[in-house]
Amino acid sequence: MDIDKVPQNKNNLHNGSYKTITYAVDKMGNYVTARTSGWEPEDIAHEKAWQAIEKRIRETKELVLQNKLSPIAYFMEKEMLTPRRLSGYVGYNTWKVKKHLTPRGFSKLSTEQLNSYANIFEISVNELINFNSL
Repeated sequence: MDIDKVPQNKNNLHNGSYKTITYAVDKMGNYVTARTSGWEPEDIAHEKAWQAIEKRIRETKELVLQNKLSPIAYFMEKEMLTPRRLSGYVGYNTWKVKKHLTPRGFSKLSTEQLNSYANIFEISVNELINFNSL
């Protein structure tokens, strides 16, 4: 694509303020980098992806409210973390984090463990424990 034809969609999720780098051809025929705020197909794909993420967060919240998952599962989903990645942040084995995703495992957490999770999610221990009041 010619550099002067690089799309600049001002109606994207970030109102055109977020730019990415793409490759284009300059007047000399050389490949150069060009900044773009996106184009409609890309915006549609991003919107669909965010809708899917938001749906997973809502579904996880419902499971927590139904006492089928622990609040850690909700905050993990909200931060787009996997049990493996979260385990690296809190310093526990992955199997232990998965255990903490259950209401039973969550109820057995020490204050120190709750603090570890709360710090990673940048919330208070109180917000983690009293999830139902959110």
